[in-house]
Amino acid sequence: MIIEVEIINQPYSGEYNERIYDNESLWNSQGWTFVKFTNEDYSEWCGQFRGFPRKAAISTANNIILVLTSDYLYQLDAETGNLTELEDQPPYHSLTISPNGDRIIADYYNIEKITTSIKQKVPIESPIQMDMIEFNEWSVNLLEFTCDEFLSWDRHLVMFYNCDSNSIDIKEDLR
Repeated sequence: MIIEVEIINQPYSGEYNERIYDNESLWNSQGWTFVKFTNEDYSEWCGQFRGFPRKAAISTANNIILVLTSDYLYQLDAETGNLTELEDQPPYHSLTISPNGDRIIADYYNIEKITTSIKQKVPIESPIQMDMIEFNEWSVNLLEFTCDEFLSWDRHLVMFYNCDSNSIDIKEDLR
């Protein structure tokens, strides 16, 4: 079972056992993302994913790994490292895993929760229209993130997403 994932720079040839995760498409970029996987016996190996790096995370509660690149959102089985799902040309730029295992993903304007598969998502309602969403960190069940109010770019906000209540609240206006 894989217990840790980390985006790394391209490793030296032979430094790790490697697996290539690619999908043939005319829309593929020339970029690659390298992710180091650590198994529960602390052995390490590397996955090579098509697209420029964005984020990688593991959900032990759901036994899955998500790797987000500029070209694809990959879902892997955390037991085997095998690809289970793929979404091409994702609009997302960030993802995180909540303490209860929920998979949360964001583009610049919306935050969504992945339900049964990476192609099945539900929007998380916000008290304002958001722009430039950036995830920060989890504190118990609260995800702190920053954003601007849409069409009011001088209003910079610190927000909280509560994974227990599935709600978003404004913490602080940074104007």
